[in-house]
Order: sequence, then C-alpha cells, then structure tokens
Amino acid sequence: MISGYRISINKAEFDIDAIHAYLSQSYWSPDIPKETLERAIAHSLCFAVFNESNEQVGFARMITDTATFAYLADVYILEAHRNKGLSKWLMQSVADHPDLQGLRRIILATRDAHGLYKQFGFKPLANPTTFMELWAPEVYSQLK
Repeated sequence: MISGYRISINKAEFDIDAIHAYLSQSYWSPDIPKETLERAIAHSLCFAVFNESNEQVGFARMITDTATFAYLADVYILEAHRNKGLSKWLMQSVADHPDLQGLRRIILATRDAHGLYKQFGFKPLANPTTFMELWAPEVYSQLK
C-alpha cells in the first residue's frame, strides 16, 4: 500500500474518460475509439489506481482465460504521480491476483518499461521464432 492511493478492480469505479484520454494518446493505442476501449475493459481483468481525491491516476489490464494464459496491456501511471512506487505496487497487485496464479504464460509488449517488468520476472521471449502476429497498427484510424 502507498499512503494516499488505492487500487481497485471494481469496474464500476473506473473513470473510462480518464483511461481513454490517456490511452488514446499513448504510443501503443493511439486514437483507440472509446467504444473499443469499453469493450476491452469489459472483457479483461483490470486494475485502477486512485489518489485520495478518487481521481484515477493509473491503470493496468490483463487479458486472460484465468487458467493458462494472460497478456498484460495498457499499464500506465500519470506523470504527475510517478516516482512514488505506484507502478511497482500496481504490478504487484496484478501479480498477486488469485485469478492470475498458475498460468503457463504471461506476455506483454513494451517499448520503454523493461526495467519495471524485469522486477516481476518478465524476460525477452525465450524463442521468438515461435511467436507470430497479425499486426494492424492503423486499425483505429480505419474505424473513423
């Protein structure tokens, strides 16, 4: 726990507008439509970080079958709240969640947060040649 902050998995508390404002400007999901984000959140295990004024200042989303596999996505802490240990606390909350125990594989993609994720056991792909992808980076702009 970090004084003045709390983490919730109760989607009824989430500030979808705040999440959308951040993610639609992020490098990994630019221009994501709000409706797409709402559907993604509805079908994922999500974690939100709130400050003592109940403003949402962070988020993480785990796409998972809760049995064998998960994909960690959309992790952020607003810049004004960084360097307080919130990202580590958020990641520890994700790692400790009962629905995420005993999974065979958890993956993520990051451009710049390798140091954070290494602290939680993430490593480069052991055999990247076995992974394939359908990559459509312009998909959101095509929805307009």
